[in-house]
Amino acid sequence: MKNKYNITLKIDRYDPDNKRSWVQTYELEAGRILRFTDVFREINNEIDPSLAWNSSCVHAQCGTCAVRVNGKPLLACELLVENAVAHFGTTVFEVAPITVAPVIRDLIVDFEQAYERVTKVKPYIIEPAQNPNPGNEYQIDPRDLDRYVDATRCVNCFCCADACISSEKGFLGPNAVMASIVRLMDPRENSKDERLELLYSEEGVYRCHSSMACSFVCPKEIDVAHFIALAKAGKFKSEPKT
Repeated sequence: MKNKYNITLKIDRYDPDNKRSWVQTYELEAGRILRFTDVFREINNEIDPSLAWNSSCVHAQCGTCAVRVNGKPLLACELLVENAVAHFGTTVFEVAPITVAPVIRDLIVDFEQAYERVTKVKPYIIEPAQNPNPGNEYQIDPRDLDRYVDATRCVNCFCCADACISSEKGFLGPNAVMASIVRLMDPRENSKDERLELLYSEEGVYRCHSSMACSFVCPKEIDVAHFIALAKAGKFKSEPKT
């Protein structure tokens, strides 16, 4: 097992001041368990301080470090150098920003614009159902929670939306649709009709081509396609209000 790899990163660069785009190549020796966020930081510290990229929690909980590596959307903080070499079968990596929103600089995209689709589906509880235990927390039966708890692990990194072949064809996007589905399955939500209207609108689930790319690239290993398939099958249309 190698302790270090000589790797080459071909990174998409963009300078908003001069409206200039180019690909810049960086060659460096990287430890096998360095994450790609560590590699970016090493480039900043030792080679090129001007390289711009996003990162916050560095624990795969915020989604801000999403990039495309050799065409695959993923979280840079989760990708170890040795795993990248094994997965892609190369030490040369093409790194580009995800495509869900305009690029601000280099690997940084306008997440505020990307979030517009998520905001549109109102990912919060619109109309709370009456608590059967007034004065106490709203307790959800574990059997009800089991149906959708996996979906609540979504961090809105937009990797699924980047991989989705329908995202640029008027589709709200996998993560946005799933955020609405979660609330449809949530017994605390009483405003089902409003959600169903958007879910089955021109922007809704019937725009999905069922490529399952969303499930394949999800860093949290959520079967996004499963939840969308339930909606496409009309599983939520007849659910009574609680």
